[in-house]
Amino acid sequence: QVQLVESGGGLVQAGGSLRLSCAASGRTFSAYAMGWFRQAPGKERKFVAAINWSGVRTSYTDSVKGRFTISRDNAKNTVYLQMNSLKPEDTAVYYCAVDRIPYYSGTYGSWDDYWGQGTQVTVSS
Repeated sequence: QVQLVESGGGLVQAGGSLRLSCAASGRTFSAYAMGWFRQAPGKERKFVAAINWSGVRTSYTDSVKGRFTISRDNAKNTVYLQMNSLKPEDTAVYYCAVDRIPYYSGTYGSWDDYWGQGTQVTVSS
């Protein structure tokens, strides 16, 4: 059974940084793209960033480009999201996700319906 455990959130002032981690188990995650999503209060969950199975391809939503960096350590089955220059609009619960398709040729294929408990990121102005 797939399990995703997010951590690293917290309260930070605007302009600060946080590093989120997602520990994955229940699958050979080195074969799958991983991603980060976020959900602000009263809004739907939205894509933030993705990294392909080998770690050489990444994708970001426009609002975080140049500020966030996704990375992975396949030996540890862990994906990270380094968030710099945080803004109040980055406030949300952050979730990681895993692709359905192993060794996908692009950055990611289709996200599987597994979600962890998320980690809260709050950015004060």
